[in-house]
This record gives sequence, structure tokens and C-alpha cells, in this order.
Amino acid sequence: MAAYDKADIERRMAGAVEALKHDLQGLRTGRASTTLLDPVTVEVYGAHMPINQLASVSAPEPRLLSVQVWDKTNVGPVDKAIRSAGLGLNPIVDGQTLRLPIPDLTEERRKELAKLASQYAEKARIAVRNVRRDGNDSLKTDEKKGLFGEDERKRHETEVQKLTDSTIADIDAATAAKEKEILGK
Repeated sequence: MAAYDKADIERRMAGAVEALKHDLQGLRTGRASTTLLDPVTVEVYGAHMPINQLASVSAPEPRLLSVQVWDKTNVGPVDKAIRSAGLGLNPIVDGQTLRLPIPDLTEERRKELAKLASQYAEKARIAVRNVRRDGNDSLKTDEKKGLFGEDERKRHETEVQKLTDSTIADIDAATAAKEKEILGK
């Protein structure tokens, strides 16, 4: 049975692009959005959990997020996770509720958000390169098993590389569009 599966490689690379687009949607340019906290994970109960599994997130006002933590022992870890997420948000703790005022978009804040978008893009590029590596490893394994020869392996590696280049171009385009939106250019 062949280990190389082009459809699986395409699916995994497309998944990396979709994950990036989802993360980029969370970067808002001045308006409160519940998706802003989607990339935040909180370390509780010995595991890293998304914030939406520990609390209700809402946007009661255009420039305010409200996080209602269900278990009061998790208020501190949620507060710490939001502060350390690099989103530039400083929660105000009020019992089991955290209020997150969305700061005005100064030039400095815009640059921070653009930098965060670049970090998300780099994570997506790394994921795509890992998929490429896995595909090439499975090609070499199939060649050693005698499923096909060196020429066919090299042809498949070229296909995988073209797919990688195309996917990274998609990542770069999505990131450039978001940075343009953030920086207001």
C-alpha cells in the first residue's frame, strides 16, 4: 500500500490556509469582535483550552468585549492568557467577568496588529513546510518499498513542491491583504 497520498497533502495544506484566514479574522481594526479571542488558549486543568470552552465571550458594545468565566477559579488564568496573548488587551476583572476595552487604533497599535498577522502567517508557512516534508518522506518510503522508481519519485516531489509554492503564495496574499486593511493603506 502506497504511503504517498496527494489528495491528503492538498487537504492538509488547504487546512493550514483556512486556519490562517480564521486567525486573521480575529484581528479587528478597532471594533470589538468575539473572534478576537479565538487564538487565545488558557492553561487550566493541566491542559491548554480555548477560551470559549471556559467562558462566554460577548461584545455588548462596539468597543468592549465581555468575558464571563464560568468557574471562578479560572478567572486568574483567563486574565493571564489574554494579557500574554500579544493582542494588546488589558482586561478589567470584575468578579467572574472580565471587561476588555478595545483600544483606539493608534499607529503603534496598527503596527502591533500587522506584526501579529505576520506571526500567524509564519506559523501557517511552517505547517505547510511540515506537510511537504511528510509528503516527501512518504515518497522516499514508497520508493524503498519498490512501489515506483527514482524518476517517478522526483516527479511527485516536484508536484509537492509546486503545491507548496502555490499554498505559500496564498498565505502571503491573505496576509498582505490583512496588513493592508490593518495599516489603512
